[in-house]
Amino acid sequence: MITDKCDKIGACKPVCPVEAISEGDSKYVIDAELCIECGACAAVCPAVAIEASK
Repeated sequence: MITDKCDKIGACKPVCPVEAISEGDSKYVIDAELCIECGACAAVCPAVAIEASK
């Protein structure tokens, strides 16, 4: 899940191996059906805006 801390830098999108991340209106969003929860996006997010789903 991408939180409201997202500053739309976009570092997460190119590292997603299944292309589950897209640019939304106010932040990037993750398609939960495509996401494999590998953590690649969280590892590169400079805003620390990506958290595991609850």
